[in-house]
Amino acid sequence: MNAPSSDPVDVLHSAVTAAAWRLAGDEGVSPALDPSPRPEMGDYSTNAAMMLAKPLGKPPREIAAELAAAIEAELGAALEKTEIAGPGFINLFLGDAWYREAAASMSATGAAAVSPVARPERVIVEFVSANPTGPLTAASGRHAAYGDALSRLLKETGHAVTTEYYVNDGGTQVDNFAASIAARMTGDEPPEDGYKGTYVNELAERAATEGHDPTDLERLARTGVEWMVEGIRGSLENFGVRMDDFFSERSLYEDNLVDRGIQRLRDNGHVFEEDGAVWLRTTDFGDDKDRVLVRSSGEVTYFGADVAYHVDKIERGNDRLIDVLGADHHGYVPRMAAAIQSLEGDRAEFEAQIMQLIHLVEGGQRTKMSKRAGDIVTLDELTQDIGVDAARWFLLARSHNQTIDLDLDLARSQSSENPVYYVQYAHARIQSILRKAAEEGGPGSGDPLAAPVDPSEKALVSKVLEFPAEVHEAAEKRAPHRICAYASEVAAAFHAFYRDCQVVGAEGEGVQAARIQLCGVTAETIKRSLGLLGITAPDRM
Repeated sequence: MNAPSSDPVDVLHSAVTAAAWRLAGDEGVSPALDPSPRPEMGDYSTNAAMMLAKPLGKPPREIAAELAAAIEAELGAALEKTEIAGPGFINLFLGDAWYREAAASMSATGAAAVSPVARPERVIVEFVSANPTGPLTAASGRHAAYGDALSRLLKETGHAVTTEYYVNDGGTQVDNFAASIAARMTGDEPPEDGYKGTYVNELAERAATEGHDPTDLERLARTGVEWMVEGIRGSLENFGVRMDDFFSERSLYEDNLVDRGIQRLRDNGHVFEEDGAVWLRTTDFGDDKDRVLVRSSGEVTYFGADVAYHVDKIERGNDRLIDVLGADHHGYVPRMAAAIQSLEGDRAEFEAQIMQLIHLVEGGQRTKMSKRAGDIVTLDELTQDIGVDAARWFLLARSHNQTIDLDLDLARSQSSENPVYYVQYAHARIQSILRKAAEEGGPGSGDPLAAPVDPSEKALVSKVLEFPAEVHEAAEKRAPHRICAYASEVAAAFHAFYRDCQVVGAEGEGVQAARIQLCGVTAETIKRSLGLLGITAPDRM
């Protein structure tokens, strides 16, 4: 049995629900409690009366009058008044005491607590997985920022999360990569479909220095991929992304995982042979046509290897498989979903999050600023230009379903026009206030619970109270950009509070103590919000 929640909004919701239960005589009723859109409509609103109209056989407004009295009895001094609106909504106007107690409750834990989901899962999030034949690009950075932030959100809400990078270290692209390095070592022209970036020259120089034979393409391929993965790992770690595992495509064959995976599909009766090839009957599960797993030549298809990889993910005990994929993989999703569905018995839920494109904008124009690869901008170049925090914010601030134009001029600016600077500055300003308060003798005298509450304080308390709900919503909807929007709203509410309310030296019994307490809660809320995005919260700026 779960312990009662200490979250102030949960406590408020529980009081409304208890009143509805008593009136209806039914503990199955679950009324909504939502923040009111405008101050004149109170602080929160509930639809409980309308939910009870049918089972009680009474008009909603008549029920609302009875229910409002019951809610007032439940909440006592915490409630200033109730009003009935429209068809039967009950608007709750909370008293100063409720706001002070809410701030004190959050202060005890640093910020509003995020409760774990009722049914936590073991989740594996695979993201980036760019071919190990070149440096990570700015587009890969969007994948990295999204996958990492999503993983943090899932962990925050109670799931056990593993992050993984699938290393495509087999196939034609790796052969071409090795041939490109060899050509640079011997001074020959690289293959027409080879790799021509400056980084290939550097790899060739390193290979020559370490005594590699340019005719041993298999060894060059393995070594070149190892060096690239080393660089990719470094770029990701510099970006604040630490993968739990890098899974090698080669290991699927070396560890016999491809044969095992296909055999499992065969055992379930969904594999057939035709024209010498091995097929998976994905049309049984919604795909538009059946798919080849093994060609008549005996070569395993990309799809066959990928199915085996996902079977392995399931056999590692994961309940949910999340793949973060590029826009060009949109058509790939139905066939993989069908393959997962074909696994009877112990199987996992599969979902794909499709990332849209990114464009860099400078001087109002889309631009290319590559220093190394000729026609791409590397992730390292981007972070060196605008910084890791700004890069992560601007890559996350819009839904991954939308194409983004990353304004480099705005990202570089240190002004309130730059949204990440605006949010970080709010945190730094609060820390400055707390330092000043400490220098001048601490929070001051008086009981903070007895202090009156300014309207801008109410707005700030209400906003920081939304943190748990926003985190759950962002995790459930796979939408880290919601946390960017929320952090901006908290910062705006704090700046309004700071404009309207003196903190250090505030007059009135317990007022300074109460406002310092609220500042601490706000700082922690901003810090935790930014942390979920992989962004720092500086104490000084």
